[in-house]
Amino acid sequence: MASRTLGRVTKALLAPALALGATIGLASAPASAAVWNSCDRWGNTSLNGYTLYNNIWGSGAGSQCIWANSGTNWGVWADHPNTGGIKSYPNSKKVINKSIDSLRSLSSNYNVSVPSSGAYNSSYDVWDTDYDYEIMLWVNYNGAVGPIGTSQGSVTLGGHTWNVYKGSNGSNEVFSFLRTSDSNSGTVNILPILKWIKDTKRWMGNETIGDVQFGYEVTSSSGGLNFTTNNLTVSSS
Repeated sequence: MASRTLGRVTKALLAPALALGATIGLASAPASAAVWNSCDRWGNTSLNGYTLYNNIWGSGAGSQCIWANSGTNWGVWADHPNTGGIKSYPNSKKVINKSIDSLRSLSSNYNVSVPSSGAYNSSYDVWDTDYDYEIMLWVNYNGAVGPIGTSQGSVTLGGHTWNVYKGSNGSNEVFSFLRTSDSNSGTVNILPILKWIKDTKRWMGNETIGDVQFGYEVTSSSGGLNFTTNNLTVSSS
């Protein structure tokens, strides 16, 4: 289930840090020492033009630690109980700050290693600057998870075929695109998706895209699971 995502954005910026399982976090980092790691609930840093967030925003969460070798190579160890409700969205964010019509390109390459158990999705979260609209692109999902809203059919855009859902989380409109088959690596051309929402469906206007996030929306990962972003780049012009 998609989250109350406006809350996870603002809380990551405003809430005080809360240490969770720090000793576990250091042990779960990769063998080669990471340049940054944190087990704080709202732990964040900026590396190579990307901002990384641990972002444990949901209720009933367990322990989670994030590490990074760079802004484009990072990972998370998470041990969240096998209960419903999203516990966290650890992510890497790239700021765009351009309107849809002024963008000539917006794309991303991703390569991840994710567990075969647990309940989660690997997803992009694209926001306008006012946080009125959230566009989620699920490239991989596992377990008891699902999007907000109702089905709008399927569409092939940006190099992938998606099942589309439209709804609201009470704070903003949510447009969810779920890839029809799981993928752990590839390229997503994001701009045609935004133009389809704006020009074809007319669900929003010429919004200014604030940032593109990529991460793991974790509902459960009992016993501790690893999510690794081997490479993630976002580029725009």
